[in-house]
Amino acid sequence: MPKPTKETPYHHGDLRQSLIDAALELIAQEQDAKTLSLRKVARQVGVSHTAPYRHFADKEALLAAVAEEGFRLLFDALKQDMEVAEDPVEQLQVSGVAYVQFALSHPSHYRVMFGAFQANHPDYPALNEAGRKAFGVMVEAISTGQTLGKIKVNNPQELAWVAWSLVHGLAMLLIEQQLPLKDEKAIIALTQLATASLTQGLRSNIDSKSEE
Repeated sequence: MPKPTKETPYHHGDLRQSLIDAALELIAQEQDAKTLSLRKVARQVGVSHTAPYRHFADKEALLAAVAEEGFRLLFDALKQDMEVAEDPVEQLQVSGVAYVQFALSHPSHYRVMFGAFQANHPDYPALNEAGRKAFGVMVEAISTGQTLGKIKVNNPQELAWVAWSLVHGLAMLLIEQQLPLKDEKAIIALTQLATASLTQGLRSNIDSKSEE
């Protein structure tokens, strides 16, 4: 009797990334992640319905990978745009515009990042770390501004929550098409108005007087 041969490993390039990309495509089509399934994702990639389980235990694990990728992309976008500004107050304004632009250019990522998981989900430490790193960009800018006397003294994390709430709300209204704005220039102008109003409120009394 011939000896049984070993199972040939399955190869599909970077299958894990292909599954993430396919999930994003399906979410874009449905504008929702609720109807997503690993079977649908496998069909989209063109692999067997069992292939996704080589990388993801279930649908939630796949969505966690989508969200983690989104936070990493958001971090890169914020850091890249903020590098052009040296003043921490200006950095906050720039980060607000970069945040909204990220949401508009990555709506599928964005919906999963803020619609599929509670903060600090115990099962996905890599996702939590990516989220903290992205949020930390705002906290760092505020802390630096406080050190320089440009931003009012308060808990920097709480002030960052205020800033985040503003741009997050604006981003959600835009990607859900709840605001009558289509033109990119108009969207950027509105975002700049919102972030300028925010940073004016965050300025320290000393810095505000120095500009009078």
